[in-house]
Amino acid sequence: MQVKSNTFISKKFTFWSFVSMFVLVFLHGYNLNHRYLQPWTMVEEPLTFNTYFQYFLCNGIFKFRIPMLFAISGYLFAVQDYKPYKQQIGKRFKTLLIPYFIWSIFALLLTYLFEMFAVTKGLVESSHLMQIDEKRMFLHEYKWHEWLEKALANPVAYQLWFLRVLFIYNLAYPVIKWLVTHKVAKYIFFPLVTLFWLSHGHLYFIEGEGLLFFALGVWIQKTNFNIEQPNKWLKPLPWAIILVVAVAVKTQMAYLGYEKIKPWMGLVVLLYKIAIPSGLICMWFGCDTIVMWCMNKKWFVWLTSFSFMIYALHVPLVTYTIDGMFKLLNYMPHYRFITFFVLPISIIALAVSIGYILKNTLPKVYGILTGGRGL
Repeated sequence: MQVKSNTFISKKFTFWSFVSMFVLVFLHGYNLNHRYLQPWTMVEEPLTFNTYFQYFLCNGIFKFRIPMLFAISGYLFAVQDYKPYKQQIGKRFKTLLIPYFIWSIFALLLTYLFEMFAVTKGLVESSHLMQIDEKRMFLHEYKWHEWLEKALANPVAYQLWFLRVLFIYNLAYPVIKWLVTHKVAKYIFFPLVTLFWLSHGHLYFIEGEGLLFFALGVWIQKTNFNIEQPNKWLKPLPWAIILVVAVAVKTQMAYLGYEKIKPWMGLVVLLYKIAIPSGLICMWFGCDTIVMWCMNKKWFVWLTSFSFMIYALHVPLVTYTIDGMFKLLNYMPHYRFITFFVLPISIIALAVSIGYILKNTLPKVYGILTGGRGL
């Protein structure tokens, strides 16, 4: 089975890939006091519309995006597996690893440049993104091997982990394919990888969320599972209700604090995990009208061609500029809420503009930077 470029499923893949990149900028623009989100992250400030809204979206509703991308990636790799494996991996090296290293180095150099000027150096310091111990807050203070680690394994542009992990799963595709299609192995593999996912665990370059949903994408393609129409267990309305209830309860619990919530931490993580598949199901099967409308608009299709530029460019820019936006807008009521919308939209517009200029003036460079996407 191959996905024709003119099918609605192909359009859905394009739409959700773009939307996942788009909302990712908002997630990384989350600007409450404690900004590093984990399933168990608490809201360490008073309950307001702003704090509730941001947490509700960023640590709940938006969490479908990475599993969606892994599932799409697994499906599309499986579609193309009639091609020689070496050819496929060579292509993935160009589309995943080369952009990974280029954008990782770019983020390092951008940070180094920011640290050379007093105003932007303060932004780097307030973000704590470069803090490596209690005393060292800046890239200028790193040792050579710490620079190397940041370039290769732990990039400043932290969203790039997805490219690295996806390349590993592409390498492991023959094994994953066998595990998800073998009549016995699949009944062992899926329960084990689901438990790994529920544990929120990771092992070197393998982590539960990516492995489960990449493998699920492979399984869906190889079994010809119907992803066009939901069966009776995948109707979007019940799953949308589950999604909203799970996220609402988890968000309310996030205000109780770590001490009070400690006995219930397992429930907090479970609600977080429930939100992911319920979000995937209700988004994929419940938004076809929106997808159709958007993908019939030339301007929207044009925007989707810059998905990768939005993904690659937004961090560390969004991380460094949150506090700068606060200083610019703090005279306004609800400036944090305004920042949550204005800053991501501004950075998306910047990424699209840079992508447009490069695409039209230096198409070969643009192709290298994006792994050939959007040309």
